Amino acid sequence: MKKIRIGQIGLGHNHGEAKMIGIRKFPELFEVVGYSEKDEEWIKKRGNCKGYEGLKRYDEDELIDMCDALLIETDIWELTETAMKCVKKGKHIHMDKPASGTIEEYKELLDKAKEKNLVVQLGYMYRYNPAIVKCVEMIKNGELGEIYGINAEMSVYHGEAYKKWLRNFRGGTMFILGSNLLDLIVYIMGKPNKVTSFIKRTGLDGIDVDDNNFAVLEYDKAICKINTSSVEVNGYGRRQFVVSGSKGTACIMPIENPCKMWVATKDMTNNIYSDVKREIEIDDNTKDGRYDDVLRDFYDYVCGKKVNPYTYEHDYAVQETLARITDGIVFNSKIKI
Repeated sequence: MKKIRIGQIGLGHNHGEAKMIGIRKFPELFEVVGYSEKDEEWIKKRGNCKGYEGLKRYDEDELIDMCDALLIETDIWELTETAMKCVKKGKHIHMDKPASGTIEEYKELLDKAKEKNLVVQLGYMYRYNPAIVKCVEMIKNGELGEIYGINAEMSVYHGEAYKKWLRNFRGGTMFILGSNLLDLIVYIMGKPNKVTSFIKRTGLDGIDVDDNNFAVLEYDKAICKINTSSVEVNGYGRRQFVVSGSKGTACIMPIENPCKMWVATKDMTNNIYSDVKREIEIDDNTKDGRYDDVLRDFYDYVCGKKVNPYTYEHDYAVQETLARITDGIVFNSKIKI
């Protein structure tokens, strides 16, 4: 089995160390070369984390040249620029999310990767959530019928430091959290015809940040809703993804840890005022490693054993729609968490 020589650029993304820990679980697939980080502040904060123990730190260009593929885990505002350096040198990339840069810069990255037949895998983790995978399978099989609505929520009660960090991004929680849900909605429904967003600031803890947000995505017959908040008590426990179709409804809540799912179909009862549903057994393959399947698939994409179902066109559509919701991909500052 051919090993892929891989390295990580950047320690600044909040999911970066977990990705490196995941990569190091599979020495039969990946030869980890090392990592690169140009910011000494991140080296002080995260350089001694478990995921990087025993790894050599390289200059960024040197690391790119030594690898077949790279994990792009920089501060969010540097993701697209850094990924483009790798793609120009013919390297496959796993790039964390959401993408940065202007829409034009992001499209240039994806177009260049497609031209060179390079893998671009975005780090949207819910793509691999077992309940989400089951739900998408049911939709494709026609078990839920024609989809006319999706209700998606991803909230949490953040501390003050995180909320201050969210001020970096126009749209705050909608940009950071809502993009995960938008990725799934666009995959299921395609690009919306119209987007209406409500970006609000509660001012709690005296922090002026976009922390209470809602977006409506309109299609010919369907309406999809995304709600994100940084101030919802037990928001984490109420994260949900609900798909409503002409034949049935699938509800995932909470989305993770523990993941629970139920389904209701028209043939289950004749009483419209009854609560009749069946729970779906979920083999939570993420409990031992959220990114294990992500990274195994990345290996298979690079080796040509699988084709990434999330295409270049899909990834662009997600980012373009996110820009419509947040009124542009804008970085207000560069505050580190």
